[in-house]
Amino acid sequence: MPSTPLTIFILSGGAGFSGEYLVNTVLAQYPEAHVKLKTVSSLRREAQVREALAQAHKNQALVVHTFVDQALRRVVIEGAAHLGLEAIDLSGPLFDWLTPALGQAPAGQPGLYRQLHQQYFERVAAIDYSMAHDDGKHPEGWAQADIMLVGVSRAGKTPLSLYLAVLGWKVANYPLVPQIPVPEALFKLDPARVFGVNIDLQQLMLYRMKRQAGLGVSGPSAYVDPEAVEEELREARRLFRRHGFKVINMTDKTIEMGADEILQRVEGRR
Repeated sequence: MPSTPLTIFILSGGAGFSGEYLVNTVLAQYPEAHVKLKTVSSLRREAQVREALAQAHKNQALVVHTFVDQALRRVVIEGAAHLGLEAIDLSGPLFDWLTPALGQAPAGQPGLYRQLHQQYFERVAAIDYSMAHDDGKHPEGWAQADIMLVGVSRAGKTPLSLYLAVLGWKVANYPLVPQIPVPEALFKLDPARVFGVNIDLQQLMLYRMKRQAGLGVSGPSAYVDPEAVEEELREARRLFRRHGFKVINMTDKTIEMGADEILQRVEGRR
């Protein structure tokens, strides 16, 4: 094992996702290795490429590049050779083979694949966001949410969040818990995109008892005490009214039905 961790610079004229994906796929075969990755993206000018190479040289790094601009590709190859850097061209050899085989020159436009598949990438980004902001996590990022869901435990916030995320919406959710103050970040959001998730007491009790049994917990607790749960629901409804949040009632509704109701209100506002 080397005494210092290996550093790999991934250089790209686009976002660098293809280079990152392939490098990480290969590195997965070395689970005990410690490798530092640095992606330098959106390199569109020769000066930017040379600066990135200088940084790679300073870090004694391996250079991996995925340029579709042939002029910048040559700058990387020649510049790396001049600095004595090892450089691996992930896309160039394929271009070299395809160009004569297809009888046409490549477009040479960085980020073209992402543009052609923008909807897919937006959906993946929405899923990543919603999973990272589930259950009240990372309130500093709530401002980036398209939709914010608030409600008591087991009202259906997480399933709604993930279903909407698959449709391409960035959704955060926050669970209302007795005796725990609500973060001020919630009240700084546009109330028109905050939805209070409500549910009937009896249905909520059923969900909570199943949840508690699944956790192997038995005996009485405030979590399944009807009076305590009813007070939770009352306090949640007060919060929704006080701050002008829209309310979605999930009683006897499927996740699809609830999500459709939310989207009708969000898109109707748009």
